[in-house]
Amino acid sequence: MLKHGILGLLNYGSMTGYEINKAFKDSLSYFWNAQTSQIYRELQTIKKNGWATDKIVEQIGKPDKKVFTITESGRTELNRWLVEDNTEFITRIPILMKTFFRGERSIDENIEYFTQLANMGTDFLRQFQNEPPKVADYSKNLKNPMNAIYWKMTVEFGAMYIQMYFDWVNKCKKELEEIRDEQKKIHNTADNADNF
Repeated sequence: MLKHGILGLLNYGSMTGYEINKAFKDSLSYFWNAQTSQIYRELQTIKKNGWATDKIVEQIGKPDKKVFTITESGRTELNRWLVEDNTEFITRIPILMKTFFRGERSIDENIEYFTQLANMGTDFLRQFQNEPPKVADYSKNLKNPMNAIYWKMTVEFGAMYIQMYFDWVNKCKKELEEIRDEQKKIHNTADNADNF
């Protein structure tokens, strides 16, 4: 899907790889994480497929830049992907796969696991709140202002998803702590009974 995300950005206007990477970090990273190297690799695939062209633009006092422009074939591919039937609900969630099998680890290790997940969630939530996606900045330059409404919808989903993740992780951690505390009580009671 990364290539289609890049095509979507190029559909708004020609961009350099740097600008595409910045747009990803400013507006898409809260629901689609992409490394800089992945973006540049996908740009080469997009160009090879004929979905975009590139042109070297000379700059005075700076290195030349390569500007990518979507082609008609690229727009056709973007629209094909947009109407593609992908109503299947997302069912691959690595954290849930790991959680399913956590019974193989000690309860203290699992409390630490959920503590780490909570810390990661807190860091991401803080970043999201401190630097909300720059939808307003990018929407000023849109040919179709309706696009900003859909961007806002993804921002809202991202915020709700982050909050749900954070709530779930804390619930799991609390449940394990309660089980551990109950097990300690039972163990202490048994130890006291043995001492009589």
